[in-house]
Amino acid sequence: MKKTKIIATIGPSSRDTEVIKELILNGMDIARINLTHASHEFAKDVINKIDNLNKELNTSVSIMFDLEGPDINVGKFAGGSAYLTKNSKIRIYMDDILGDSTKFSINYPKLIDEIKVNTVIKLDDGLIELNVIDKELNYLLCEVVTGGFIENNKGLNVIGTKIRMPFLTKKDKEDIKFACEQNIDYLALSLIRSSEDVLEVNDLLINLNNDHISIISKIENESAIDDIDEIIRNSDAIMVARGDLGVELPMERIPGIQKMIINKCHMMSKVSIVATEMMSTMENAVRPTRAEVSDVANAVLDGVDVVMLSGETTIGKYPIETLKIMTKIIESSELDQNYLDFLDKTMRTEKQDITGSVAYSSVECALRLKCNAIVTPTMSGYTARKISRFRPSCIVIALCPNVETVKSLNIYYGIYPVLVDEIKSFDKMMDLAKKTATKILRCDNGKIIVTGGYPFNEVKHTNFMKIEEI
Repeated sequence: MKKTKIIATIGPSSRDTEVIKELILNGMDIARINLTHASHEFAKDVINKIDNLNKELNTSVSIMFDLEGPDINVGKFAGGSAYLTKNSKIRIYMDDILGDSTKFSINYPKLIDEIKVNTVIKLDDGLIELNVIDKELNYLLCEVVTGGFIENNKGLNVIGTKIRMPFLTKKDKEDIKFACEQNIDYLALSLIRSSEDVLEVNDLLINLNNDHISIISKIENESAIDDIDEIIRNSDAIMVARGDLGVELPMERIPGIQKMIINKCHMMSKVSIVATEMMSTMENAVRPTRAEVSDVANAVLDGVDVVMLSGETTIGKYPIETLKIMTKIIESSELDQNYLDFLDKTMRTEKQDITGSVAYSSVECALRLKCNAIVTPTMSGYTARKISRFRPSCIVIALCPNVETVKSLNIYYGIYPVLVDEIKSFDKMMDLAKKTATKILRCDNGKIIVTGGYPFNEVKHTNFMKIEEI
């Protein structure tokens, strides 16, 4: 069984119930809904389908909303698109106009006050590049450095300039309120610039009386890289969103940044996610390239918690096949992980407390004894998360009586959360641990480690570890 988790984005190619069911059966742990493109009606439909499938399949797939963020977009063009010719001049208007091959408008009028001459502007994920050569009263005059077709509402990136656009837009605030109403599990924040942006969303969730939703900060620009330690500290998870990041920064820097963020998240006990174009060839082909296989494998070998599929499962022709192959790559790569190395590295930064010490011992014993699973009863998920940080060689079965805790644990490496009735005695816990492990592992022989805190509801830390035969 794979330990690295998979987020799959739900879209036109995957919104049908049967497709979602197949995605769940083949390794999807979290369903992502991108609110940049999806309506609230679409989101409700997907949430309802996943809730029903969770009941049918006895699973606990979680829901993630991805916010649009403070994005600068171009306006509309006559006929829906225009071709910008290399070396031609084009005007970017601050007022709303209908665009063509000589002009277009944007949705952020204050840009003209914040941008300087000779600034580089990139359109449509960096496919088109402009250079600002002059500023007039209500438009920027630019030269087209790299030409191409531009369509309605495509994104605009200003390179090397800190934009003072408010982080939370009106739409994002409405989407966060909607997320709370739907009680989703994870909220991904687009275009984070500093830890202050994370805290602003956290404050809004507090005001909305929501203490369940976990915050995922998407790293997409140099400002976020500059404040990465504080952003990690104030977030529940970090997503290396390589699309916009590869537009804002030279693409050759992305692999190093990705490795740096995965390592920092691991050291700071936070979840790391790698996203964008992991298997994009499979949007139109039945197999990935060898480079894409290596990309997924290297993220796993670096110790990432989660990998994500975007266009592959939203508009791609082969969403189920893509997920199956990604699962195979993960399972194969995890056989080559250096678990002892992760264990030693993590222990050097672990607090010297009882829970951390028992978690370390559980993972070390599981590795040395080649155990099939570590089973832990947990109320808050704290013990399971602590074990996950040590990167165990086997899965961690978290027995939890709280459905919100079960959903929150889906994003953590190696954890398979299971909703159970409240456990009231040690003997019942041991019996349930063996029965659940046997069912999940689909085997009737082997070793498991059971660890937790006892007496229940009296201790606040993990204080026992027991090795059991199944």
